[in-house]
Amino acid sequence: MIMIDNQKIQVKVKLFAVYQEVFGKPELDLALLPETTVDQLLTSLIKQQPKLTKWRDVTRFGVNLQFVESTTVLHEGDEVVLIPPVSGG
Repeated sequence: MIMIDNQKIQVKVKLFAVYQEVFGKPELDLALLPETTVDQLLTSLIKQQPKLTKWRDVTRFGVNLQFVESTTVLHEGDEVVLIPPVSGG
């Protein structure tokens, strides 16, 4: 398969708790390079919003309604969920 250099994949990122508060919206539609991992996506979001750095090591990830590791490669149309720890009372 021949890939055009500027070809991107589209993913939807659902935001919860602190991620939603920081970005001010419940979801993001992003264009990413093919072979982008969940960890690379999180790194990109933290570069945009450095105050999220402290949540990096405690965030869990979901892709298409399944928990995944940070090394999971994203694909066209994936729905990514960033799940920071939450507390209630």
